[in-house]
Amino acid sequence: MSLSQAQKKAFRSIGHYLSPVVTVSENGLSEGVLAELDRALTDHELIKVKLALAERDDRATMLDELLKASNAETVQTIGKVALLYRASPQGNPKLSNVKRFENHHGRR
Repeated sequence: MSLSQAQKKAFRSIGHYLSPVVTVSENGLSEGVLAELDRALTDHELIKVKLALAERDDRATMLDELLKASNAETVQTIGKVALLYRASPQGNPKLSNVKRFENHHGRR
């Protein structure tokens, strides 16, 4: 799954209004973090993840591990926050950030 530049642009405009729903700290990836990440991506499709790690290289490594574990794709990273997307086949329109912001002024 590869997002087009237009999709990434639309998702970034949606991501501006989102808050991080998952935080990964120095403790790394636990079963609880991975379960919450999977639940959040299944429900919301587009989420922000906070990587509370001091070193940039550690954040990049942790993000790679998150992407492999969740089959998600990075839309954008700014500092310690990453915007992730994974399509959900049975997405709930009331929970999905993509569907809720479908008619957002920046999207066509």
